[in-house]
Amino acid sequence: MNTNHKRRLLLAGALAGGLGGVAAAVGAQSQERVIKVVAKKFDFTPGEIHLKKNVPVTLEFTTQDVVMGFNLPDFALRTDIVPGTTSRLRFTPDKAGEFPFHCDVFCGSGMKT
Repeated sequence: MNTNHKRRLLLAGALAGGLGGVAAAVGAQSQERVIKVVAKKFDFTPGEIHLKKNVPVTLEFTTQDVVMGFNLPDFALRTDIVPGTTSRLRFTPDKAGEFPFHCDVFCGSGMKT
């Protein structure tokens, strides 16, 4: 086997490995869910979010009325939700169970957490 043939085989192997890595990255990204959450005074829609363990997710928050907060203490996640903007939290749940989330910004009387 001459040197040029070995180089071609090596290059073909490197390309195949690189394409496999790209395909794996694309596959991992396609598994990520994006869940839109609309916050409004005293409420989140949806009020319950069901996730799968070890599946990455991005939560996208919007609000139209007042500044709010989203706090998911069991996963140490928190963000502000400002009217007219989109806030995002990306994470991968690493445990199973029920975990409460709540607003942690006072937005008016009658607020409950």
